[in-house]
Amino acid sequence: MKTKIILFSIFLMMGCKKEHKTVVSDHNHELKIAYNVFYDENNDDYEVFSMNLDGSNKKNITELKGVEWTYYAFNDKVYYVSDDGNEARHYNLYSMNFDGTEKTKISDIRLADSWQGGRNNGSEFIVKPHHTVDTAFYVINTKGELIQEIKPELAYFHDPTFSPDGKQIVFRGAHYSSKREPQFIDEIYIMNSDGSNLKQLSHYPENDTTAMWYAYKAGPPKWHPTENFISYSSFQNGKYRLFAVAPNGAKQWELIESDKGHVYHDWSPDGKWLVMDAAQNDAAPFHIELLNFETKKVKVLTDSTYNYHQAPVFVKAN
Repeated sequence: MKTKIILFSIFLMMGCKKEHKTVVSDHNHELKIAYNVFYDENNDDYEVFSMNLDGSNKKNITELKGVEWTYYAFNDKVYYVSDDGNEARHYNLYSMNFDGTEKTKISDIRLADSWQGGRNNGSEFIVKPHHTVDTAFYVINTKGELIQEIKPELAYFHDPTFSPDGKQIVFRGAHYSSKREPQFIDEIYIMNSDGSNLKQLSHYPENDTTAMWYAYKAGPPKWHPTENFISYSSFQNGKYRLFAVAPNGAKQWELIESDKGHVYHDWSPDGKWLVMDAAQNDAAPFHIELLNFETKKVKVLTDSTYNYHQAPVFVKAN
């Protein structure tokens, strides 16, 4: 299971001599973070937690046995996969409020362990069904009804998300079906929302041999909400780094400088804050960090209670 985490707050820096408290609001809603925690390593128990943007008020908002993991949040709703009531790792899609109330099963479709995205004001999702169900991306609505099937012309495709206007889809893809194949290289691809005009955006350095077979050459992409670029992780020169690429592929660059490795991340709705997991040498402990994208100032939000805090997302609180 990938490690993921929910970020629930954004920052408003108070100009006073006392310690600043990070409280950012978005259209009268306070931002928080939702994220994933390896809660009980002996019993394979993953939980979704939430916290404020300054790292305070950490709370387990799923409180279920087994695997619960969030990939996506919209407004005050956190969407997560769960194997509750199923065999281990048999995931269905659920939603809940930012505080963990009103847990609702959205779909009976068995899902892959894959990132998701939304469009049309949160009324539609793009998901990856389990390989025993179909080899495609599904667009579903909030009732779990299938709206559209999209089958990219690639042997492997995973971790889809929509462009901010919902007209394009960006995802990880490869020409080989398994990471265990020596020729497998995952890259960032883009296509229209109907599956047409498929194009490769990222290009992993041919002379870089530092990545193990299981490492991301291109990790799950995130589309910046206000600037015209797509961010993603890539294991290069011995560690995970965050990169960016233009939607037309014309420009590619390293997004931030850091002595740590970063993989899963999310952008605040205004694009001013970047929340990400962080680790040294790609090994536990994994922490959640919040970065002011303008000043590049970073704050570590999690502590040593758990070894794995991962895959944070922003969510709004009422």
